[in-house]
Amino acid sequence: MKHLLLTVFTMLALSMQASPATELLERIDKGASKKFKIELLKNDGKEFFELDQQGKKVVVRGHNWIDVAVGVNWYLKYYCGIHLTWNNPTAKLPATLPRVEKKERHETTMSLRYDFNYCTFSYSMAFWDWERWQQEIDWMALHGVNLPLAVVGEECVWRNLLLRLGYSEQEVGEFIAGPAFLAWWEMNNLEGWGGPLPASWYAQQEVLQKKILKRMKEWGMYPVLPGYSGMVPSNAREKLGLNVADGGRWNGYTRPAFLQPTDKRFHEIAALYYDELTKLFGRADYYSMDPFHEGGNTEGVDLDASGKAIMKEMKLVNPSATWVIQGWQENPREELIQNLKQGDLLILDLFSECRPKWGIASIFQNDKGYGHHEWLFCLLENFGGNVGLHGRMDQLLDNWAQTKTNPKASHLKGIGFTMEGSENNPVMFELMSELPWNPTPTAEGSGSFKGSWLRQYCRARYGVADPAIEEAWMILANSIYNCPAGNNQQGPHESIFCGRPSQNNYQVSSWSKMSNYYDPDDTRRAALLFASVAGKYLGNGSTLTASGRNNYEYDLVDIVRQALADQGRVQYQQTMADYKSFRREPFKRDSQRFLEMILDQDRLLGTRTEFRLGRWTQQARSLGTTPEEKDQYEWNARVQITTWGNRTCADAGGLRDYAHKEWQGLLKDFYHMRWAAYFKALNDQMEAKSKPDIDKLGNGRYKGLTTSDLFALALEQDVKLDFYAMEEPWTLQHNPYSPQPEGDAAAIAREICEKYLK
Repeated sequence: MKHLLLTVFTMLALSMQASPATELLERIDKGASKKFKIELLKNDGKEFFELDQQGKKVVVRGHNWIDVAVGVNWYLKYYCGIHLTWNNPTAKLPATLPRVEKKERHETTMSLRYDFNYCTFSYSMAFWDWERWQQEIDWMALHGVNLPLAVVGEECVWRNLLLRLGYSEQEVGEFIAGPAFLAWWEMNNLEGWGGPLPASWYAQQEVLQKKILKRMKEWGMYPVLPGYSGMVPSNAREKLGLNVADGGRWNGYTRPAFLQPTDKRFHEIAALYYDELTKLFGRADYYSMDPFHEGGNTEGVDLDASGKAIMKEMKLVNPSATWVIQGWQENPREELIQNLKQGDLLILDLFSECRPKWGIASIFQNDKGYGHHEWLFCLLENFGGNVGLHGRMDQLLDNWAQTKTNPKASHLKGIGFTMEGSENNPVMFELMSELPWNPTPTAEGSGSFKGSWLRQYCRARYGVADPAIEEAWMILANSIYNCPAGNNQQGPHESIFCGRPSQNNYQVSSWSKMSNYYDPDDTRRAALLFASVAGKYLGNGSTLTASGRNNYEYDLVDIVRQALADQGRVQYQQTMADYKSFRREPFKRDSQRFLEMILDQDRLLGTRTEFRLGRWTQQARSLGTTPEEKDQYEWNARVQITTWGNRTCADAGGLRDYAHKEWQGLLKDFYHMRWAAYFKALNDQMEAKSKPDIDKLGNGRYKGLTTSDLFALALEQDVKLDFYAMEEPWTLQHNPYSPQPEGDAAAIAREICEKYLK
């Protein structure tokens, strides 16, 4: 009898526990869970979700909690006109939910849906707290993610490991990077930059990671923990007597060394690493390891032995675990993986929408594909967290369609989001997240699919079907969001406002590979169309829900921002034509107009917190527990988005402006400063060429030259400014930037349209 009562009470307690889906609905809108009925139904391993109706309640069924969350998201988008994303994680649901008149079911064979690039953890997440992480995990569940990379707190594992190996706290601090640069330390690219980390950081991140993992596991996700791939500090040969391969250099930084698999201590150090990892964060079913990332030195390394050693140590921790590795540039080396068993390795085809490695045509093409290994089709989309509208809609759909017929895709297991920076271009991530659940369009039919999908997207995002909005989006979808095959640029078409000034300024970052593929008049026309209904949707008599209004305002600012940046490039060309034509008065007028565009862009972006520098710097400062820590974290935040490194790494290493941001505050105080100084130097040079100061040139080191020589010297002077000397002082400042929006987005957007876009 006692056992029966205990069983009854246990079942009752379990029935009363809130499910992850119920708690999600309550976070979206308090009381929302009472309007739904959630059901888990096993389906012979095939993942699915169903939408149905029982009385007044909407029924959402799924194979697991993630499938249920996808169903909830589908219902909110396509029945309620509510689109939840990074800028809009909550909404007010209708008092009475729209009915599901006919049961709707979607299935997928894509059982794995991955999320995150190592870079995302630094370019977007470096200073997130638990509240922001909770929103992100909700976003992941709603978008079907069940395989998230989970590297928060990795530095805690390494600190413990190094202390056990005999390193001092000071030496640990010299090895582990600062908060904004941990991703590249984790990928074996650099040591120590941005550090040392204070003890409070380690304590804080350990607690945060445990909360993250707990929530992920409640959903039934499989967190991908960082495994051991042979990394050791660059001084490990001298300090520990290890047999290591020199890691070489990465854009000016010293890389960690690589522990040879033949070293007798490889097993010992790997075992110590996994012991510390497991004690802190538990075992995993998936471990991420990327030796030799981006040009890592493999000279003298037995790659086959390395792959086997890395796999062996992982399997000792969990015999059923899978090694997750990035398919990027030359990685994974064929010799590293060729003798590993099928099912033990999962490869992320990191840039499938542009440079797939899995077998179809691209500059990364691997004729053999990934052989017998399993892999994921991934959307990279964004580099450096740069701001800008960008996408490859047709190429994404066409490449995805080819996986259904190409035999090299036979081991495809799912999809992945592998963006370097998050919180941008929600349309592309929404499209990607739906591909596993939608009937796959053929390459020939992707255009019609795109058109119908976009109309549904507009209705979901704003809650209305508006012809002007739809026309604007179709213009964007066929231009800036349709970067074509063969164009290999990395991420958005960069804003010229953010570039270091020069006479032939084009791309901002060193490796963007920018190439013109759309007419700036397209973004101008789209912005004018989108802004033409601002009065209807942002005015006092707005017909939009709060969710739709928020999404519309965000997109209005983002689209007008893009159009102004594109016209800024046109204005720059005119300004430089004035200079090269020696038209002094037009140069003054046109350069001043360009500088005004930067300041007006700053005002526009200030109306949304997502585009404000203060959001980033305040996130950084909020994690510090002392004034010194707050200053260190803010310095990390400022350096990452500007110089990235010291003078050598910024200039010779090419890292400066890689993570540039078109943000309020940064435009006004950093980019405007550079352009103003440059235009002044050009103007001064034109003045000097018009009236050379021969007396001044005749003094000092030029004394003794003929008058003819002095005239020639005056006329041939070039403008060379030390930009790093201008930039570094800004990174050291602590003047506050507010994250709070200022100004009327609609009014400023219309003002910009009238002033620059008509």
